[in-house]
Amino acid sequence: MENCNQTSTDFILLGLFPSSRFGLFLFILIVLIFLLALFGNLSMILLIFLNIHLHKPMYFLLSQLSLIDLNYISTIVPKMAYNYLFGNKSISFIGCGVQSFFFLTLAGAEALLLASMAYDRYVAICFPLHYSIKITRRVCVLMIIGSWIMGSINSCAHTTYALHIPYCRSRAINHFFCDVPAMLTLACIDTWVYEYTVFVSTTLFLLCPFIGIVCSYGRVLRVVHHMNSAEGKKKAYSTCSTHLTVVTFYYAPFVYTYLRPRYLRSPTEDKVLAVFYTILTPVLNPVIYSLKNKEVMEALRRAIQRICSVKM
Repeated sequence: MENCNQTSTDFILLGLFPSSRFGLFLFILIVLIFLLALFGNLSMILLIFLNIHLHKPMYFLLSQLSLIDLNYISTIVPKMAYNYLFGNKSISFIGCGVQSFFFLTLAGAEALLLASMAYDRYVAICFPLHYSIKITRRVCVLMIIGSWIMGSINSCAHTTYALHIPYCRSRAINHFFCDVPAMLTLACIDTWVYEYTVFVSTTLFLLCPFIGIVCSYGRVLRVVHHMNSAEGKKKAYSTCSTHLTVVTFYYAPFVYTYLRPRYLRSPTEDKVLAVFYTILTPVLNPVIYSLKNKEVMEALRRAIQRICSVKM
């Protein structure tokens, strides 16, 4: 029982990078991806904030997605990079809880916000005459606040549980961040009840929004199919397929990881899948949502022209 009460000692994050040249290559690659994600998302936030032509509900939601991604990847990569560079893989008990809380909050908020963005596009294409009535700034604010609040509540419940269970095995977490399911493998009590709550939480915050997004885009594509403009149809098809690809990159690995029973999971597979929804998605979102959007690209072009004219 004495071992079970030792809840104040540090955890050890085993990390993602092997001790080899390949590990160094992966480290450099992920640091570059991290820098690109920071630059891309910060640029998107500033561009939308400074350009009055982008002060629309769609871009308001997009700026929030960039804000979430900016914080999301910053919760994971800096600590992982620090541990690799300095060879110090430890993280304090409280630090692990803080990282887990912010990760789950941002992950839940992004999952719900992506669903809100899909609903925005659904209304814009399927009910264009009612768009200004159904999607107002107030509705956008409510969707954003709701995403943050629901993500925080869910995160608080999971993190509180993780910080209050006894740990009596090795403190080595076979992951590159404090993922609660990975932490539970070190617990010295049966956690089957909590694993059931993870199943319910994943269904509500990930699986249901993903199904809703796929259904909404399916409806959008049916409407697009009956468009008279061949150019408009081609553009809509391209946009929908691209957005669905990015959304799938985020939801599918997440859902697959968290809905599997513990006995079917492997640490290596979990870490590889986690790279998709913690590192790759934050760098893909600003690229996809900007390059496929004429208004954003036009605003970016004008911003670059103003910067160049000032320097001249």
